[in-house]
Amino acid sequence: MILNHLATPHTSRRRWLIAGGAVVLVGAVAAGGWVVTRGGDKKPVDAAPKKADVLELSSTDSMLVEARELRVMLPISGSLAALNQATVKSKVAAEVRVTPVAEGMRVTRGQMVVQLDAADLRARLSTQAAALDDARARLALARKNQENNLALLKQKFISQNAVDTAQNSVELAEATLKSAQSQLEIARRAVDDAVVRSPIDGIISKRYVQPGEKAAPDMPLFAVVNLQQLILEAAVPASEIPKVVPGQQVGFNVEGFGKRAFAGRVARINPSAETGSRAILVYIAVDNADGALKSGMFAKGGITLEKAAPQPLIPTAALRQQNGAPMVLRIEGRTVVAQPVTLGLRNDDEGLVQVVNGLAAGNRVIVVRLENVKTGGQVRLPGDAAKVVAPAPAPAPAKG
Repeated sequence: MILNHLATPHTSRRRWLIAGGAVVLVGAVAAGGWVVTRGGDKKPVDAAPKKADVLELSSTDSMLVEARELRVMLPISGSLAALNQATVKSKVAAEVRVTPVAEGMRVTRGQMVVQLDAADLRARLSTQAAALDDARARLALARKNQENNLALLKQKFISQNAVDTAQNSVELAEATLKSAQSQLEIARRAVDDAVVRSPIDGIISKRYVQPGEKAAPDMPLFAVVNLQQLILEAAVPASEIPKVVPGQQVGFNVEGFGKRAFAGRVARINPSAETGSRAILVYIAVDNADGALKSGMFAKGGITLEKAAPQPLIPTAALRQQNGAPMVLRIEGRTVVAQPVTLGLRNDDEGLVQVVNGLAAGNRVIVVRLENVKTGGQVRLPGDAAKVVAPAPAPAPAKG
């Protein structure tokens, strides 16, 4: 009894250790993919096949293809100038009486912009009118003398020399009359020129005189600009000029207008290069019907050298090579597919290329270089719900 009593704890402890070892062994073996069962060795059982890795893509790793127009542009920059502008100058010497307009005011063609003092001009006009009357009277007298001399010559009362002298007097009087008529016309025009008018429709950009100042012939009085049509003068390198032809479209932006885009067309090309820079000026006509653009503003944009109709458009970074031919990695469902493509117009400045065959709008392609992406591989896109694998149920405890 004593022996049995003493042996029982030892035996129980060994059984516990053995049982514990069995649990560890079963757990370890189960983790390795096979189980040892009682009753002899059995053939190992294969574990479940390992699932393929899924590559998770960020929002910048792929893109949906869009069909858009593509252009190849020649960058340009330059200043805007009014196509129609005029400096209004005085044609006579007179004092400035009235200046009814100022900078920023609109004027129409023929509208008065300056009124000069015409008192002296009217006096000169009266003098010339009197001179004309005198010339007419002198001519009438000369002709009367000529007629009398011709009658006397027929009666042989005077010589031919006297008749010739009378003829010369008539011709001189006629010349004097013509001169008087011209001087009168000049004086009349000077009076009219005392009212200075705008030669074009536009806006006053500069006023050079104030009332009370003395105006002289050819002295600037006002500057007028018409902003309906502008010219963008852009200096283009001589090496690029062969690509530029009149009629090409131009797009540009102007500081202060945000993202608003303006348009124009190549109108003229200067035949001579600029001294020093060797650049050639290209003149671009710009329609400015709303008057938003102003003369002197700086513009920056580009001339359209080539243009293609809307086609699927992708970044050049999305291109890859397969057997020497271009291809892209297209995502079909959630599987990566190698898609051969035929390329069209390419714009290396913007890093874009058109695809004329192989892709359609709405296709999704990978646009970055990823080391672990493979054809046939699976991907997960942003917004896809992550698949959660449920844990295996714990084994039931062995019956004692």
